[in-house]
Amino acid sequence: MSFLEIYIIGLGAIVLFMTAVWLMSVWITNASIVDMVWGITYIIAAIVYFMLTENGYDTRKWLILILTLIWGGRLSLHITVRNWGKGEDFRYQRFRERYGVRRYWWFSFFQVFLLQGLIAWIVSLPLLAAQYHDTPAYLTVFDVLGVVVWGIGLFFEAVGDWQLSRFKANPENKGKVLNTGLWKYTRHPNYFGDSMVWWGLFLLALSTSGGVLTIVSPILMTYLLLRVSGVLMLERTLKHKPGYEEYIRRTSAFFPMPPKK
Repeated sequence: MSFLEIYIIGLGAIVLFMTAVWLMSVWITNASIVDMVWGITYIIAAIVYFMLTENGYDTRKWLILILTLIWGGRLSLHITVRNWGKGEDFRYQRFRERYGVRRYWWFSFFQVFLLQGLIAWIVSLPLLAAQYHDTPAYLTVFDVLGVVVWGIGLFFEAVGDWQLSRFKANPENKGKVLNTGLWKYTRHPNYFGDSMVWWGLFLLALSTSGGVLTIVSPILMTYLLLRVSGVLMLERTLKHKPGYEEYIRRTSAFFPMPPKK
């Protein structure tokens, strides 16, 4: 089976999964459940690629699959626990108001679920490239670097999420700005970590022939985190929070840096 055939089958699996999630969202009137399954979408892609790439280097295939399972599983679990029982996220409520409540049930399929599925499919490209090619049939320096970068990314994402959850769970912190731990060095350690995870997975794909072409994946993910659904969107809602302007002045937006005096 060719690379393109497997990649298209992966798209089909993602679209089927997103369609099922969309039907559930219509039933419960909550489009924000798409956030809960964001990580699972990549797990599905990785499993499909793993099953269909018969000639790939087994060690690298297992490595990619395990790393994706850990990252995607943790992310979906975290978002599910965080959002459980809280109703639809304000972003999707605004979409309903903007595009019309009566038609949003079907419009959301294209505007939310299919769109995010297509993005996940594009971003999943290194997962296929690393598993498809059988050369080199040994782990390279890029593989080692990829695991290290992935590990750094997972650390920033997981620890950043944990620190924020603990901070919000304390009633005494209501209205305050988290500026300790990893949040002392970057305003968005979890988004930075998410980006690094995909640069790490790209490095694993870079070990294989043609893997360099999958650089579109981490570039797209980093762009989305910085300019679309991550940093930019979140800071629009936080910029009027007391103390946040000072936090912005002192703290790097994305890349971890020592705080300014």
